[in-house]
Amino acid sequence: MPTRRDSLALLAAASTALFSGRALSQGIDLSPEQPGRVRAARDEEAIRLIAKDARFAREGVFTVANNAGRFPFGGYASDTKTVIGAEPDIAQLVADALGRRLEIVPTSWADWPLGVTSGKFDAVISNVTVTEQRKEKFDFSTYRKDLLGFYVKKTNPLVIREPKDVAGLKIIVSSGTNQEQILLRWNDQYVKAGLKPIEVQYYDDDVVLYLALESGRADAYLGPNALLSFKAAQEGKTRLAGNFSGGWPVLAEIAVTTRKGAGLADAITRAINTQIRNGNYAKALARWNLSAEAIEESRTNPPGLPRA
Repeated sequence: MPTRRDSLALLAAASTALFSGRALSQGIDLSPEQPGRVRAARDEEAIRLIAKDARFAREGVFTVANNAGRFPFGGYASDTKTVIGAEPDIAQLVADALGRRLEIVPTSWADWPLGVTSGKFDAVISNVTVTEQRKEKFDFSTYRKDLLGFYVKKTNPLVIREPKDVAGLKIIVSSGTNQEQILLRWNDQYVKAGLKPIEVQYYDDDVVLYLALESGRADAYLGPNALLSFKAAQEGKTRLAGNFSGGWPVLAEIAVTTRKGAGLADAITRAINTQIRNGNYAKALARWNLSAEAIEESRTNPPGLPRA
């Protein structure tokens, strides 16, 4: 593990680097207008699948909760008022397909469950993973894989296709996270198999962390793929070397979340599948550098991550 002295040395080196305050990305539009946002046509078959007794929060509107706390999932545009991001783009496709106007409501993570079950929101689209426990209260329409990604310095040729490819490498991970537990389980397997162990590194400062990658003190950083992919698109200094399910070894999926029995899930699933087939879905993910998380087919209430 890097020592405090190592971290301070790297931080000192960082002070000589140029970190500009320019726009987050040369290729990602953070304007409130979002001229590149992909729009969908009405999907009459999806509309027919809305249950006759379904009730929306507002007439003619698809009301969606979003945490609006972190890109690429959702955040505030350059006007500091408009919520934009990958999740609002998916919400827009669904709203268009259902023939309704989209309204995004910024909502804390703690508040969305009650908001959905009470009918205040029609859905939450905010990086919610399907779990067996959540399926007791909610219906799900999947739209993205929940992935972890290994990110390396852009010029590093490293490719990680399976767990054993990480043996003997210096890997950065955040303490107390799901990805740390996965990495440590892999490491136990390496030791038992006589392979070189991972050198696990922890950093509290992102500047120091990325300098470790840049300098070669670390080989890769394991974290939530969507967040690291967005940063790679922002700065152009890192790239994806390999990814794995966030529920490894179990498949984990992100889904539009509606109240259980609300009569909306089948319609939303159909709407998403139409957008997958016509290419709009792929375009929406590509805008936020999330193509690696694309699914081939949306499913209603698939198997979720098991209870702990």
